[in-house]
This record gives sequence, C-alpha cells and structure tokens, in this order.
Amino acid sequence: MSDTTIRYAFEDLGKPPHRWQHEQALLRRFNSGDTDHEARAAILAELFGDAGDVGILPPLTVTRGHDIHFGNKVFINSGAMLSGGAPVRIGAHTLIGPNVHIHATTHPVDPTERQRWAFWAKPITIGENVWIGAGAVICAGVTIGDHSVIGAGAIVTRDIPACVLAAGNPAQVVRELTPPDMATLYTAWTPPA
Repeated sequence: MSDTTIRYAFEDLGKPPHRWQHEQALLRRFNSGDTDHEARAAILAELFGDAGDVGILPPLTVTRGHDIHFGNKVFINSGAMLSGGAPVRIGAHTLIGPNVHIHATTHPVDPTERQRWAFWAKPITIGENVWIGAGAVICAGVTIGDHSVIGAGAIVTRDIPACVLAAGNPAQVVRELTPPDMATLYTAWTPPA
C-alpha cells in the first residue's frame, strides 16, 4: 500500500453530513432538464475543487467532488460517475466519453481490514490531452500519461504511460502513438528518454 492511501473509518461517513446533502442537491439541479447552461456552469464551480472551464453533459453522478480538479477545456460526455476521496486531477484538453467511471475510492482486499475501514482512497492523475473512450473505468491510484488514448470499455487498474493506446480488461498498452497518429503534436513534442 502506498503512502498516498487515505483511510476512511465508518465513523467518518457523513462527516460533515451537510456537505454530502449539499452535493446531492447540486447534482439534482445540474441533472434537471430545466437547468440552463449558465446555471450548470455555476453548479460545477461549486461542486468541484477546481472546475476550470470544464464542459459536462448530464446526467452526472459525483461523490466528494471537492477532491476533483480540472484543467482547461476538459469535456465529459453524459453518464459520468466521478468519485473523490483523494485528489483526482484531470489535465487540460482531456476528452472523456459517455458512461466513464473515475473512482479514487476502493476497499481493502483483506476482510478484516474491510471490517475496520469503510473505504480507502488513492489519488488519480489523468494527464493533458487524454481521450478516454466510452464505458471505461479508471481505478484508484492510477496515473494516465499525457496524450494517451484509453479504449472504450477499458478497465485501468495500473499506470498508463504517455503517448500510448491502451485497451482491455485490465487495460494494457496496445501500441505507442506515433506520427501520423499525432502529426500536429509531434512538431513540438520530444519523446521521453
């Protein structure tokens, strides 16, 4: 277990209770068909730790949104589920397909530990200019490198390097992304050593 693991006891659930209730009230307003674009943007600014200029299509499910931070020009399609508990950072220009789940929370494998701890959380970092395909699941403690593509339906359980296509369950690197995949990017990009 890494030093970045945050442990939550059962007694921690609902502390403070008003935060969870307020978060749910914000989500009900965000997901309402009567809410206009400006009102949704204001809700996102209040819901997340840093909303930047994120665009999100409803419906949206969020827990512990104050732990989630977005870079500029992030787009999230409908049906997303975002779960904080530890810092979740999503880099600028990232595109997230419909029905993607991003969960910083997890549970202990050891049954005795599951009796002691309600849940654990580990930080997630998604780099800049990442594309996450429909229905993918990003698990606690994962880092996805800049410019990578995560295939639809992938289950990401471990780190994914920069500039690769990863897919499958569990997600594995299928290939590196090279010109012509990223011809415009490569004019100003230097590959890692």
